[in-house]
Amino acid sequence: MADPGEERPGPDGGPSGTGNPRFRSTSSAQGVSELARERSKTVTSFYNQSAIDVSAEKASVRLTLATLLYSGKSPDGHHILSSAKYLHKELPVRIAHRIKGFRSLPFIIGCNPTILQVHELYIRAYHMLSDFPQIKDQEVEARFCKLVQQLLDDHKDVVTMLAQGFRECRRHIQDETIIRNFLDTTLCSRLGIRMLATHHLALHEENADFVGIICRRLSPKKIIEKWVDFSRRLCEHQYGNSPRVRINGHVAARFPFIPLPLDYILPELLKNAMRIADRGGGIPHKIIDKVMDYHFSTAEESVQDPRMSNLFNTITNSGNQSSPMHGFGFGLPTSRAYAEYLGGSLSVQSMQGIGTDVYLRLRHIDGKGESFRV
Repeated sequence: MADPGEERPGPDGGPSGTGNPRFRSTSSAQGVSELARERSKTVTSFYNQSAIDVSAEKASVRLTLATLLYSGKSPDGHHILSSAKYLHKELPVRIAHRIKGFRSLPFIIGCNPTILQVHELYIRAYHMLSDFPQIKDQEVEARFCKLVQQLLDDHKDVVTMLAQGFRECRRHIQDETIIRNFLDTTLCSRLGIRMLATHHLALHEENADFVGIICRRLSPKKIIEKWVDFSRRLCEHQYGNSPRVRINGHVAARFPFIPLPLDYILPELLKNAMRIADRGGGIPHKIIDKVMDYHFSTAEESVQDPRMSNLFNTITNSGNQSSPMHGFGFGLPTSRAYAEYLGGSLSVQSMQGIGTDVYLRLRHIDGKGESFRV
């Protein structure tokens, strides 16, 4: 019987080449090792780059919405060039901060393929912006606008991807405070970047009611009605019926504000309100403290009509609509983070057996106090 480690002869008396892989030629093993080292160097250099480190050490320059609102327009388009130059300098810094945040995640979480994909999106965006030439005229600015729009499109599913990634590696999360802080910072930074980028693109549009993305006379009643109609139509489509919604209070109020974040928060609140599996009986005491935690959903605690889950999963994350957060437990905590980023708050008051009240507070853009910054 041949030695297990011995190379068996082939039909012609020579080595068959089918022996144990451990006994391949030395040169072949060295080649594989060199390829592995080279690949390791490439991966390491991709995720650890000095240019990103330098940008991450810089402080971001956050603007008040009052500054954006009253910056004015110039006939020669100088205000657009100024806005583009600000974004060209500011966006790489903010993106580098987020890349640094991804690097600080626990290793096993940061290696999750979905989270890694988001990390790579940020690295790619950083280089695309950093490599873009200085903006000196309207022609270059027009090219910059195309780049900004491309990046907005590339990153439109980031919230959903993060939700999926953290759900996949939830059992590896040892300290939920670290993850909550990471998600709060990342999602709010993303909101700020999207608002600034969308604002710049909107400066090219002529709309008497808007300055960029800021509505001069936003009507809370109208924007609520828009999302009520949207949510009711979803219910009508699925069930043939939908709950009625009554709007009370100062319905004639108007003030300057940005619709963009409200286009996420309001449908999220409404779709939670219209999930009537609990018959409006409020949130159980044992889980009330968890409703604002990431990756928690009352669907885990109650018997819910699966059609309602499927119904709201059809909502897409297109930037001005709510995303399919039910089942991920991202909707309410993200809405809370957005409200706080805007200088306001989102709180839930529930009385088990009676019902639930949700309070959304917003800060005025040009009130007596200092406006929030984006």
